[in-house]
Amino acid sequence: MTIPQTLRMASKLKYLLVFDFDETIVNENSDDSVVQVAPEEELPDWLRETFQDGCYNQYMQRVFKYLGDNGVKLADLKAVYEKIPLSPGMPTLFRFLMRNQDRFEIILISDANMFGIESNLKNYGHHSLFRRVISNPTAIEKSGYLTLGPYHTHSCPQCPANMCKRKILTDYVTERAQEGVKFEGLLYVGDGANDFCPSVMFSSMDVTFPRKSYPMHKLIRKMEEKQKGTFKAKVVPWESADVVAQYLQALLNK
Repeated sequence: MTIPQTLRMASKLKYLLVFDFDETIVNENSDDSVVQVAPEEELPDWLRETFQDGCYNQYMQRVFKYLGDNGVKLADLKAVYEKIPLSPGMPTLFRFLMRNQDRFEIILISDANMFGIESNLKNYGHHSLFRRVISNPTAIEKSGYLTLGPYHTHSCPQCPANMCKRKILTDYVTERAQEGVKFEGLLYVGDGANDFCPSVMFSSMDVTFPRKSYPMHKLIRKMEEKQKGTFKAKVVPWESADVVAQYLQALLNK
């Protein structure tokens, strides 16, 4: 699955900048953070033992039901999401992007959930930066429970059943092209294995910003060690998102 060159390259057009959420924008896994409002701040063994690889979305559906059954209110969950700290340097990067919104179209693709992400972004004042937030859908039951669903189905063998970020990104770029929008290049800030999946389709015009020593970065290095030159995009690892801001500033100065 690749993005045709005709859909991208044009001079003085916006870059498409894609962010992950957990352990990228915020410095924690938001799904783990909600355990803070569980009874005694932990989940019972019987619930944790229902987790299966590739089925995390289904597992979190059960977690939210358990929390609701034990009196956890929507306001309790919202408070947890709002206070999840941003990753190092992320405030600097967001200030840079606020000043340069004319050069970037910014979207977020996350395998967390819409309620949690939007609660956090609105609390920190960054929600308006994003043209689109793409994540697993949430709803509020009459009982007040937060419920979670899968984002979509797909055929990618590398990704969990509920979300393939490569398909999402490809569909988004195709949709924008049909609307007459082309991008100068693709930029991707992430950390996880599911962020590696879309990045393998990038070209030498594009840039990936994997969080240093996290799964995305390790998978890129492993791919390059196996066969040098296989990973096409430029790789700019970061421990602080200041690095991303500095690189993007240099990119605009070219």
